[in-house]
Amino acid sequence: MTTPAGLIVVSYGGGTNSCAMLVGLHERGERPDHILFADTGGEKPHTYDHLLTMQDWCASVGFPPIVTVKGTNPSDHGTLEAFCWAHDSIPSIAFGFKSCSQRTKGGPLDKYTKAIGGEFTKLIGIDADESHRQRDFPNTRYPLIEWNWGRDECVAAIARAGIQQPGKSACFFCPSSSRRQIFELRDKYPDLLQRALAMEANFLEKKPGAVKGLGRRFAWRDLLAFDAAQINLLPDSPIEIACDCYDGDEP
Repeated sequence: MTTPAGLIVVSYGGGTNSCAMLVGLHERGERPDHILFADTGGEKPHTYDHLLTMQDWCASVGFPPIVTVKGTNPSDHGTLEAFCWAHDSIPSIAFGFKSCSQRTKGGPLDKYTKAIGGEFTKLIGIDADESHRQRDFPNTRYPLIEWNWGRDECVAAIARAGIQQPGKSACFFCPSSSRRQIFELRDKYPDLLQRALAMEANFLEKKPGAVKGLGRRFAWRDLLAFDAAQINLLPDSPIEIACDCYDGDEP
């Protein structure tokens, strides 16, 4: 595909797709002019850690540094988490809207690109497995779809470049979290889970009935309480028994 004239601006989300997109651009000899990371203030620690890894990788291949952009409207209260607390709410996607994403990601990205001035093409990392999410916006490319890269190809590209896999990029209180991701939050980042549960409890106290909680049709606190209750029903094993499963250490 012929790249339109003007600057190339990469929207870097911090997850697998956007990381693979940068690798693919490097492999094809395409150098972006700007790489922008819109920070909601609520990403999980592994995303912020991987951002530093990608800064080093960009420098090593001659790419520009990743620039972090944030919302500056005083009514946004600095971060999405602060905004939700200020309005006794939870992210708008729980109600079927996407203003939380537009406020903390789309808006700051658009503001930065307008400040750049001139012609530009925005690159977005939607992969070929989710091509239905592609929208025909002007001056926008979806390189992963162009290359027919699905999730497997993205993971392979990151490995090929010798980069650690970034993991899922999302706010720790995102209503789109799967049940598995909620349990992972509990196990890996219990302090962040408590902040999410506090936000949910405040919302349910101040605005009961809007939705059932951060899970939209259920409250995270109820899911976690049910899971704990189920675990408590299982008796503790009196002795440790080796499973003898092959773990890769034997020839």
